Amino acid sequence: MSDRDRVLALLKRHGWNATSFQVLEQGFEYWFWGDSACVAYVDTGRAWVVGGAPIASAEQLAEVAVAFVARAKAASRRVVFFATEQRFAEAHGFVSILVGEQPIWDPADWAGNVRDSKSLGEQLRRARAKGVTVRLLQPDEVALPEAPLRLAVERLIHRWMGAQPMPPMGFLVRVQPFLFPEEKRLFVACVGERVVGFAGVIPVYARSGWFIEDLIRAPDAPNGTVESLVDAAMRCAADTGASYLTLGLAPLSGAVEFWLGAARKYGSALYDFGGLQAFKAKFKPRKWVPIYLSHPLGESSYRAIYASLAAFARGGLFRYGLETLLRGPDIVVRVLALLLVPWTTALALASTKRWFPAPWVQWAWIAFDVGLCAALFSLTLRWRQRLADALVWLIVADALVTFAEACWFNLMRVTSALDVLLMCVAVLAPTLASIVLWNARRRAMRFKRT
Repeated sequence: MSDRDRVLALLKRHGWNATSFQVLEQGFEYWFWGDSACVAYVDTGRAWVVGGAPIASAEQLAEVAVAFVARAKAASRRVVFFATEQRFAEAHGFVSILVGEQPIWDPADWAGNVRDSKSLGEQLRRARAKGVTVRLLQPDEVALPEAPLRLAVERLIHRWMGAQPMPPMGFLVRVQPFLFPEEKRLFVACVGERVVGFAGVIPVYARSGWFIEDLIRAPDAPNGTVESLVDAAMRCAADTGASYLTLGLAPLSGAVEFWLGAARKYGSALYDFGGLQAFKAKFKPRKWVPIYLSHPLGESSYRAIYASLAAFARGGLFRYGLETLLRGPDIVVRVLALLLVPWTTALALASTKRWFPAPWVQWAWIAFDVGLCAALFSLTLRWRQRLADALVWLIVADALVTFAEACWFNLMRVTSALDVLLMCVAVLAPTLASIVLWNARRRAMRFKRT
């Protein structure tokens, strides 16, 4: 029996956390505590970050966790348990930090929710009027990699991920819908033969419940497509007698600590924390339950948060940050525009004889950068494909002309290391900006492509 099969068997006995089934996905390692429990974790190089609580009976949770911490110390690793729930947060010897809340439904209430919510009912009506139909896939329809429906869903996922402002994450947010498909419920939303939406629903065995793990729609999907997928999943769960369903964590929601609240506020340009919470709230959950990050007493909570971020970033925060920068999210385009302000001021104040072949060249560069700054700001307010295309080529031309001017005029006038640094910035800045804007353009095209 493979390790994954052993974990699946344990999940069917003890899988209580909403995220428990996700530990079967790629990237996890497993530490077994005899035949009765295990811990699933990712190794960031300095810490073992666990997906939820140990997979164990309620009576053994603390004992297994303590044993795992001891094993990690022997391997010179810290331990973080991410996405734990109340019963583990109260375990002796651990500190738990609220990292968000998770909405919970009883599927038996769903029909009443739809009846009582005018906006939800209207979205479902709109989707039906546009020809959206949702159906539950059978495992044999997606078992083979070349299966037509599986390929259609994979294309939808690829397109959706490519349009996101951040690169794909790891740990508990990987999109791997076809692993153990016989254990899941997979729904597709179609308009005619075209797949416009997908929902992947995973089991929470010990609660006789379900977790809607993936909700994906095509950019051009009719309004109400996502609501139709949730409706189908809820009604299917109700029909089978399930009493628990969740849409998963709304990160940084609820009464989080001040510094996490600041991250929610100032990080919204990259990740819409408030929007995600509002989206889940519109389905009228029965309640919201707290989700925690837990770590052993005596260890730094800040280091625990850092280790968790490293796990989501697939091990390297610096590399992930660089990937995000080069992907060209809106906030980066705004920063590029802002940076042009002090740069243009510096050009205006610079010595003409030392840095420019003639006064008109200096003023031409100033005028060019003022126009570029205005165009970038305009683009962040409203994306226009033609303007983005023009800016990409203008910035590429900027990089080439700057390089030529540096080699022909500035290089022979270098007198210090500072001069070299300024030349490098002048050449490399537009090169980086052109890459960022090209990737932003490509993301926008992928999002809008029909």
